[in-house]
Amino acid sequence: MPSRAAAVPEPAAQLLNLARECIDCADPVRKLALTAAAHQALREGRAAPAADAAPPRAITAPGRPARPRLVPARELPRRGLGTPAGRAALVHAVAHIEFNAINLAWDAVYRFRGLPDDYYRDWAAIAADEARHYALLSTRLAELGHAYGDFDAHDGLWQMAEATAGSVLARMALVPRVLEARGLDVTPGMILRLRAAGDHRTADILEVILREEVAHVAAGSRWFRWCCARDGLEPVATFRGLLETHLRGGPKGPFNLHARRAAGFTEDELVLLGV
Repeated sequence: MPSRAAAVPEPAAQLLNLARECIDCADPVRKLALTAAAHQALREGRAAPAADAAPPRAITAPGRPARPRLVPARELPRRGLGTPAGRAALVHAVAHIEFNAINLAWDAVYRFRGLPDDYYRDWAAIAADEARHYALLSTRLAELGHAYGDFDAHDGLWQMAEATAGSVLARMALVPRVLEARGLDVTPGMILRLRAAGDHRTADILEVILREEVAHVAAGSRWFRWCCARDGLEPVATFRGLLETHLRGGPKGPFNLHARRAAGFTEDELVLLGV
């Protein structure tokens, strides 16, 4: 009979298994717990990246609760922040982004193989951050008399994950450096409007998220450039090509130039964006 020790997966295989378990989990509370446990296992050396793992499974919809209902972004109503319902809708929208960001970070760990160990450490840590952000927002939603799932949402972030499933270079360029970087641009205005409406509790949470998201976008910049160097590609021209292929030229301003520079955008890239 094999020993108990023989039944335990090798550490190199564990991180991918843990990442997949986090992605597949549909219950938000359990997803947060699994994420914290997986990140802690990596930090303590009980899990590690796998250099020779089998190819990842085909990308599918991640685990998520039956609600919120997912609709095209154009069908989401615009709500002002002058009412409690409007502020709750905003918190819900950001919570939905953070919930998706947990899945995106773990998919970056699970899907792309043969990268430096620091890559996997970065994205596991980002998954843990996104889970903490979601928890803050979920608590705030409860204080406002709502829960995650009470409002409709869209699926743009995960659609981009599907579109970039075959290329870590494209994933690093387009998810953290385009979709998530948009939060760097719009969050300061949200904070100002919330404070003007007297909702300092929500504004304080968004301040935390904004500060930490700069580092997440910076990780995307770092690994995008690493991929370009690996593949012998010029970063600005490559970024331009990906924007034209996937996003018809890229995001529109105004841009938070201070935050984007801190997140690794070069002056040439800012010019490319139309600054």
